[in-house]
Order: sequence, then C-alpha cells, then structure tokens
Amino acid sequence: MSEQATATIIESQSLKARLDRLRSAARQAPCPPADTRQKLLGQLEALLKENRDRICAAISDDFDGRVPEETLVLEIFPSLQGLAHNRKQLKRWMKPESKSVALWFQPGSARVHYQPLGVAGIIVPWNYPLFLAISPLAAALAAGNRVMIKLSEATPHWNRCFADLVAKYLDPDWVEVVTGGPEVGAEFSALPFDHLLFTGSTAVGRKVMAAASEHLVPVTLELGGKSPCIIGADFDLGTAAARVISGKLVNAGQTCIAPDYALVPEESLTAFVDACRVEAQKQFPDWRVHGYTSIIDAKQLARQQSLLDEARARGATVTPLFEGDGAGRKLPAAIVTGAPDDCALMQEEIFGPLLPVVTYHDLEEAIRYVNERPRPLALYYFGHEQSDIGQVLTCTVSGGVTVNDTLLHAALDELPFGGVGPSGMGQYHGFEGFRT
Repeated sequence: MSEQATATIIESQSLKARLDRLRSAARQAPCPPADTRQKLLGQLEALLKENRDRICAAISDDFDGRVPEETLVLEIFPSLQGLAHNRKQLKRWMKPESKSVALWFQPGSARVHYQPLGVAGIIVPWNYPLFLAISPLAAALAAGNRVMIKLSEATPHWNRCFADLVAKYLDPDWVEVVTGGPEVGAEFSALPFDHLLFTGSTAVGRKVMAAASEHLVPVTLELGGKSPCIIGADFDLGTAAARVISGKLVNAGQTCIAPDYALVPEESLTAFVDACRVEAQKQFPDWRVHGYTSIIDAKQLARQQSLLDEARARGATVTPLFEGDGAGRKLPAAIVTGAPDDCALMQEEIFGPLLPVVTYHDLEEAIRYVNERPRPLALYYFGHEQSDIGQVLTCTVSGGVTVNDTLLHAALDELPFGGVGPSGMGQYHGFEGFRT
C-alpha cells in the first residue's frame, strides 16, 4: 500500500473518531438548555469581535489582497448580526409551538417540540470563508447541536486562523474544525451525520448528496447557478448600472448570489453598457492597487479567462470596464454581449467579474428567457410599475429576490435563504436555520 493511500485511511479513521466523540457528547446532553446555547453563541461573538484584524489579514492573504473593509462588511458584520439575532430570539424559538386540534380530538392538545438532531456537518466554500462558516454554525449551535466543519483547501491562511480561534474560544466537545483536500472532503461528505449542510457548486453538490445518501443523511444544499438581473424599461439606467455593478463586482464576482447575467431592453443596450463602465471606474478607481479583490487562485483565474476567450472566439463582443490590464490574479471586469447561448459563459455559473448582457423586446420575453433555464438561487428586477413587479415575482421561481437592488435579501435574518432545484434545497438563516 502506498504512503499516500495509508495517509488517506488514517485521516478517514480520524474523522470518524472525531464524529463518534461529538456524538458521545451529544448523547450525554441531548437537549442543552438555552443558557448553554447562549454561552456558545456569545463565545462566537467574542471570537469575531476580539480578532477582527487577524481574521481580515488571513482572508486577505488567501485572496492575495482583499481589503479589510470588504471582509468587515461582507463577512464579520453579517455574522455578528446573525449571532445577535439568534441570541435575541432563541428562547422564543425553543418554546413548544401549539397546534390546533380537530373537534373530535378535544379536549386534547397538540404541540411541536424542537429537538436537537445531534451532530451536524458543515462544508464551507472558499468565497466567503468566514460568513459561510459562522452563519450555519450559529444556527446549529442555537438548535443545540454539536458541529464538525470542513473548510476549503483553497483558503489555507484562513483555515489555520479559524482552527486556532475555535480551539481557543469553543469547547472541542461542541465544535471540530476539519481541513484537507478533496479526498478529505469526500470522506467528510460520507460520514453519518444527523444533518449535512453544503455550500458550493451544483456539480460538487450532486456528489455531496450522493455520498450522504449512503447513510440517508438529510442535506441542505446551498448551491448557485445563473442568477438573472432584469432591467425594466421604466427604471433609470444609471441607477440600475450602479447597483448591478456593485452586486457583481463585490469580491470580484465570487458570490453565489451575484448577478450572473443582465437582461435589458434592446434599445437600452448601449446606454446600459456605457453606464456600467462609468460606474465600475467610479466604484473601483484604483482597481489594480486597492479595493478590487483578486480571483482566489490560478485555477479559477484560468477558468474565467477560458470563459471569456471562448465567448470572444465565437463572436461575442467584450467591453472592458476598467482601463489597463490586471496584475497578479486581478481579472479586469468586462461586459460581454452577443455571446452564443450554448457557450460556457452562458451555460455555467460564472463566479467572477464577467457580466453577459442579453437584450429583450418585452417583459414577457425576459421572463420566458429566465424560465427556459435552470431555476436560479437569486433573481433581481429593476422597475417601478407594481404590475410588472408582480408579474416577475409570480411568473418566475428562484431561491430569493431583491427588487431594485442586488444581494440584499440574503442579509435579512428573518428571511429564509436557500435555492430551488439546481440552485439548492433546504433553507437556513434565522428561525429557518434553527428549524433545519
């Protein structure tokens, strides 16, 4: 047996042993009281508040220069907000929920009791490595579960930071942090958890679900897909461009709910592209030096370039949004028009700073275009006419919608977050996370 194979087996045994230890702890205290859960959530809050600079530096190192402001606004602040919401609502969530009973069952009563499942597994992606670890972790701890977290191999600096902080702030009988490459990820997915939450690509999500099915482990899959952005004919193009560019270029487009492509009225195409270029340069004036995030690694950078090269070779027009070439792993943002429907740019989730723009003649055509494709994680509509807003909301199906802006629905703790079909299954955030 090779040395590599032996190492893999040892790691697998270690994962199973760590799960067994957490499960044993869960059996000894199967339904921890509110005070215990509040303490755990408070320890997570302290971890974030007391180590902001270290966290920002670690994530910046992985992204080859992500500015601290982006990590603070997109990861640390939302995580703290979610933790505060969980702590405030926890006792109310834990109360049994009364249900009505039919006349022939009276004077009996019926209630729903929310019980911890036991040990939850969480698989974290690389694009928001803090927030997408803390948010499901907070939900699992609020619900009284022990947790094993598998971090992405693409964020080694963050992994070392987070593993060290978790060991310092949280009891190992509650949270275990796992690192390693694809082999470890595959083994982690196949463990007999009581629930498994995965955030990542649809392709990997299929593999995770297949592995979990061996033990009939229930899964929550937070995937992605091609989230459309429809610009209504009655909406100001400059305002729409500003908000689309903001949602698209934050974290250099490496966001699961980023606008993947835009649908604009045919007569507005040129004006919209010009407005996007103006806004991109306004929002990122020093993009090569400061404020604009790099692509996470060379593999993802090559994929982005391949998407662009194929579309251009097949007749698409590429309009750069910035002046000059990129440096290091900074990929210049671009608008792509006229890309064939069957090219990879139009078929795959982009997950980068490239924005295809497609024209439409009327709203029905735009809606039809969206509905002919797999159901997305997010959808954005810009328009003032209530009948048009109602038509878009009624006639499309997506995980979540923001009207007249982008990304915002995912930041509201009272709203469930999740996909539908190819963009995911199950929901979390707030009470939905507690219930999951």
